[in-house]
Amino acid sequence: MTYQEIYREACELLENAGIVDARTDAWILLEYVTGVSRTLFYVEPGRELADDAAQEYKRLLAQRVKRIPVQHLTGEQEFMGMTFQVNPSVLVPRQDTEVLVELAEKVLRPGMRVLDMCTGSGCIGVSLAVRNQGLAVTGADISGDALDLAEKNAENLGADVKFVQSDMFSEIEGNYDMIISNPPYIPTAEIERLETEVKLHDPFGALDGREDGLHFYRILAEEGPAHLKQGGYLMLEIGHDQSAAVEKLLKENGFIEVRTEKDLAGLDRVVAGVYNRQ
Repeated sequence: MTYQEIYREACELLENAGIVDARTDAWILLEYVTGVSRTLFYVEPGRELADDAAQEYKRLLAQRVKRIPVQHLTGEQEFMGMTFQVNPSVLVPRQDTEVLVELAEKVLRPGMRVLDMCTGSGCIGVSLAVRNQGLAVTGADISGDALDLAEKNAENLGADVKFVQSDMFSEIEGNYDMIISNPPYIPTAEIERLETEVKLHDPFGALDGREDGLHFYRILAEEGPAHLKQGGYLMLEIGHDQSAAVEKLLKENGFIEVRTEKDLAGLDRVVAGVYNRQ
């Protein structure tokens, strides 16, 4: 089969299976298997695909039909213009989280200490370290498997990041200029209603924000100040309907200049505040 024939067939297969981004996923998998560029794909429409590559492509498509995320099939995901390794032990980085990184970069300066709580793949902390020279970044997570992957991502991308296995702040020492986090924030009862790719393949612990989705925000707002310098920042990714509740938690725990930042879709995405020790 030619590249265009097998791609057309793949799109039809995934669309019939109800895959939302069928054409995008079909292309990602084709590019992953063959390394073909879009230029070559269109310039040489009659170019034939090697049999072994065709078989591997069809194998991955069959897995995608079963709702295995495309990122788990390729083992990677782009975030902030960098390629991060991913696996089932971590939440797949989302583009929405880039809003959190970009907001942090507006106030970070060389020499600042940053704690990336619930680091997962390390996408937040590693991105900040790579893009902002002179930061002292620590990534913390309760999962040893997640930390192993985060360390690989830091090494692959040349980021100087320290990682600590910690149940929230239990093993955290010292004070930071910023605590940044994308914590679990989905109410437990709502997880079952998420897309199959998410509820069955993202780690439950990275999704579950307990009964009301606010469990980890309470910890961050209440215990975070003990690890923040005067005037330090707390920046948190939130669910689209959690802004008022999270802002209230920060204000009740000594934070000022509390505000919400929206994502590119116009949805509430980040709550940030400055710690003002009384």
